[in-house]
This record gives sequence, structure tokens and C-alpha cells, in this order.
Amino acid sequence: MSARRARLGVLVSGGGSNLQALLDATAQPDYPAEVACVLSNVPTAFALERARKAGVRAEVVDHKGFGSKADFEAAVLGVLADAGVEWVCLAGFMRLVSADFLKRFPGRVLNIHPSLLPAFPGLHAQKQALERGVKVAGCTVHYVDAGTDTGPIIAQAAVPVLPDDDEASLSARILAEEHRLYPLAVRLAVTGAVTLDGSRTKVDARVTGDAGALRSPGAPK
Repeated sequence: MSARRARLGVLVSGGGSNLQALLDATAQPDYPAEVACVLSNVPTAFALERARKAGVRAEVVDHKGFGSKADFEAAVLGVLADAGVEWVCLAGFMRLVSADFLKRFPGRVLNIHPSLLPAFPGLHAQKQALERGVKVAGCTVHYVDAGTDTGPIIAQAAVPVLPDDDEASLSARILAEEHRLYPLAVRLAVTGAVTLDGSRTKVDARVTGDAGALRSPGAPK
């Protein structure tokens, strides 16, 4: 008898390349989670087509149709509950979630951000990195809290910032690492390999045998 898989709800607003990385990972029989529902606040988001192609429930809850954030989130939570979602993964979801939303999934809402947090939270992180002249950039998967990209960090991956980089080229290099890192971090979270210690986390990659995968390309062994 196969082990029970955690049920993920993935919230999206755009193209959904990180959603695709999760769909590809969850298609593997030994992956400990499945995507139970994909929900977008943007009716035209291509991520919805990715979900449908994978045979995954795809739903639209357009925030523009609600008079308040509370009403919008209530509708989102209703869809997630109907799909039996246990963990929420934000994947390019361009809406901030409230503290009330987070209470429904305590310690079970994850996000991926294109910087090495706590540096450069919020929008246009890659542009911020270039403007500050950093030599190393990257991405972070973290638990979501009531702040903006301030939750406890699960995993990070670094990439070099090259002398001729612009926002597009740096974003593409970071995105390749996002596609690797997000499925790994979700695996670690849902299998209990991550424990919270206040604002920090402890990761036991031995639980899933992913210790090597936590290193960025070129990182020392």
C-alpha cells in the first residue's frame, strides 16, 4: 500500500512555470505530495492551462469581483476546502494573504521569492539586486507569515550576478533554480524534515535523502 500524499493547493496569477515544476515533481510516484487544486485570481492566467493539461482541478476566483479582501479570501478558502487542500503553495500569486487566511493553514503556507531573503523583499527583487550591485543573487522558499517575504526560510539557492546581466537575464538564471528548489522545499516541508524554531528553521535533509540537492550549483561539498 502506497503512503498517503499531502494535498497541495497552488495559488497563481500568471504563467505558472513554478506550478509546472510542482506538477512535474508530483507526477513522480515517489513524491510525497499531489496537486489537488490550482486557483488563480486572473482568469486569463496560462497557469490554469498547465493545470488542466495535467488533469488537475483549475479554478478562478477573480479578486475584482469582490467588495473586500475578506470576501475574496473567503471564496478562495471555500475552493481550497472543497478540494481537501492541506498545504498552500504560492507560485507567482500577486495578492498578499491575510493573517486570517494563514490561520486556516497554520505553518502550511509556502512561497518562493526571487532573492536571497531577507535581501530585496517585495516586487522586482531582481531589479533591486542589480541596482544595489550585489555579486550573488538567488531564490528563497519560506513559510508565509503576516509580513512581506518575512517568514522563516526553508531553503535557498544562489546564482552569480554577471557583469553584463540585465533584469531579464538575471531573472532567467534565478528562475532555473526556482524550478529545482521549490519541489525540494515542498518535499522537505510535507515530510516533516523542517522544524520551526521561532523565526528560524532546522532542516534535516537526511529524512528525504536530499542533502546534496540543497546545495546550489558550484557550492562546496
